[in-house]
Amino acid sequence: MHASVPLVVVKRTMNIDRLVKARALQNPRPGWISILAKAFCLVARDEPWLRTFYLRWPWPHFYELPKTIAMAAIVRDDFDSDAPVLLKVGAADEYSLMDVEAIIQHGKNAPLDELPHLKRILRLARLPLPLRRPLATLGFNIGRQRSNYFGTFAITSLASLGVETVVLRSPGPACMTYGLVRPNHTMELLFHWDHRIYDGILVARALRHLEDVLNTIIADELLSRGSPKSLSA
Repeated sequence: MHASVPLVVVKRTMNIDRLVKARALQNPRPGWISILAKAFCLVARDEPWLRTFYLRWPWPHFYELPKTIAMAAIVRDDFDSDAPVLLKVGAADEYSLMDVEAIIQHGKNAPLDELPHLKRILRLARLPLPLRRPLATLGFNIGRQRSNYFGTFAITSLASLGVETVVLRSPGPACMTYGLVRPNHTMELLFHWDHRIYDGILVARALRHLEDVLNTIIADELLSRGSPKSLSA
């Protein structure tokens, strides 16, 4: 939290009718974090600012990553069931939706020894403050290491608990939160970002693109898997 950056936020009501219908045919269904992670990584292929860091050392400058690294907020009972941790999902656009879902489920349920990313984060968190803070600050200002530890964007949601996060701080330059899917197949999506890197015009364009990707590429991938529900009926 000491090294995290304050973010500004915009909200868009996403009309995802085709995606919702395609997802309803699946059994099992990929989670919304998996869906949004892959969709945003696809959008960021065409928007390099969405995978750019603002670094302060050794001088203030921008650092562009070659690919988008997604992080997902998960809860593990062996840590603290009331405290989410960030799981590294990686370049979700390079995987199928079900592979992304498998990565997230593995992160939630696998033994800690099988999750080197979380082990590194925990080792850092257990260091005394005089060591932890300078190491975290150093990691935040080395572009490759920052993406390895904290990703280029994160996804979290409290929708299942009936609330939404409207103000937050994040170790990455961007974070996405979302609400429940409404009966009319819309979803409120909030995008939080570091205003030092890009302006709201780019965010508005990216969110329009995201809605299009959800209803085309992502929905098409789900439909290409067939309809397991109807096949088993």
